[in-house]
Amino acid sequence: MKKLMVSLLAGAVALAAAGSAMAQDALTLQLKWVTQAQFAGYYVAKDKGFYTEENLDVTILPGGPNIAPEQVIAGGGADVIVTWMAAALSAREKGVPLVNIAQPFSKSGLLMICPKETGITTTADFKGKTLGVWFFGNEYPFYAWMNKEGISTEGGAEGVNVLQQSFDVQPMIQKQADCISVMTYNELGQALDAGYSMDDLTVFNYTDLGNDMLEDGLYAMEDKLADPAFDDKMVRFVRASMKGWEYALANPDEAAQIIVDNDESGSQTIEHQKYMMGEVAKLIGGSPALDLAAYERTAKMVLDQKIITKAPEGAYTTAITDKL
Repeated sequence: MKKLMVSLLAGAVALAAAGSAMAQDALTLQLKWVTQAQFAGYYVAKDKGFYTEENLDVTILPGGPNIAPEQVIAGGGADVIVTWMAAALSAREKGVPLVNIAQPFSKSGLLMICPKETGITTTADFKGKTLGVWFFGNEYPFYAWMNKEGISTEGGAEGVNVLQQSFDVQPMIQKQADCISVMTYNELGQALDAGYSMDDLTVFNYTDLGNDMLEDGLYAMEDKLADPAFDDKMVRFVRASMKGWEYALANPDEAAQIIVDNDESGSQTIEHQKYMMGEVAKLIGGSPALDLAAYERTAKMVLDQKIITKAPEGAYTTAITDKL
């Protein structure tokens, strides 16, 4: 009888475990860029089982130069995406009803750097120069900045020539551009690795200049958020993701290794990912709740630059973060 009871108990435990596994909600996250420490919180949450604890089965899709997260989610290929707010607002006006549900990155990491040998020390010195700019939604902060400064982006002696920059520092090294776009946590490190020192560079910090827009936020589709079950899934996802970010910030070397282990391309090095973790840590806010003042600033810059034609409505919700 005792053996029978033990057997029945073991069977019940096995069935409960199986039931729990079956109850996990599938969720697909589309990243803005390739596997790197910019997204450490999500990879750590998956690796350490934080998503599983929330009954979530999360698939993380890396991005790349030919992948627009806004298009992926519009086509049904993802439930939630990481993207910059300007790109999300632009997509929303074009018929992709994206809604910001959380904002893990509270600060911008975007810079423009120029070798001092170019003679560029102020924005006025940009006139007649060639500036490297990323596209695919990354160009909006730059164009808003130039619009604010009254500098034409159509070239000529009084304007700037815009080079569609590759996602590296080669245009500066090869002198194709006088200045290039970099992120504090990625390409700036590449420039330093290439032999430049900070003393060799004039650095324009978008945040210091008051031209920063909100960057890596989490966005879902408005119609899906109307479903209470999906809303609940997003609450669990954001909660587990922020637990992942907290762990990554407290254990940067381990987080860097998790990134390298998940990089299917094999192109990431542990040294660079450790550097990235150190810089990304400076941009993560204490709360994933959207700073409404930062939202208003970003929306105004996007509107002033005519990236959108009217003030956005319904472009964010606090309903998810309010429930954390």
